[in-house]
Amino acid sequence: MNQSPLIEGKQVLLRKPKDGDIMDRFRCGRTKEIVRMYGGDTRNLKPFTMEEAKMFVDKILTSQYNWCIEYMGHCVGQARLTVNEEDQRARFAIGIFNPSVLGKGLGTEVTKLLVSFAFEELRLHRVDLRVLEYNHRAISCYKKCGFVIEGVEREGALIEGKFETDVFMSILDREYNDIKDKGHI
Repeated sequence: MNQSPLIEGKQVLLRKPKDGDIMDRFRCGRTKEIVRMYGGDTRNLKPFTMEEAKMFVDKILTSQYNWCIEYMGHCVGQARLTVNEEDQRARFAIGIFNPSVLGKGLGTEVTKLLVSFAFEELRLHRVDLRVLEYNHRAISCYKKCGFVIEGVEREGALIEGKFETDVFMSILDREYNDIKDKGHI
């Protein structure tokens, strides 16, 4: 069951799904750039279906900490924290599916908001993520938000017939506090 609180940023609103999100997701469809950054196969893209849009929203509704990213009144993506309470950590993931909003700083704002939530509200020790090595935009965003590269999983993902490398990144509570004290988050 979704326990995500409403989180308001300067440009975005992080919230539970609402009426209209299925249509927002459906209208954006599927683009090569977005599919590639998610690690999907772009060679034979099929049209995005209404059923897939419904499943997208249902998954957000059934996850503990999973938000719709609202920008200018429309759902443009989603972000989640998969929390491991025993180890006081979470895995962060974000996906902006609307290509028209890329490059506006939304990913950075969402990442900062959820890192703050993880450390200040959930009192976690660590937030980590994995990202494809070729997703330079995402890696740059995560670095701006205080994540550091821990290592790589060499050629662990077979994408379009080529083995790709995943980068592992994390931020610890003390690193977050240092950044926050300097006014960078």
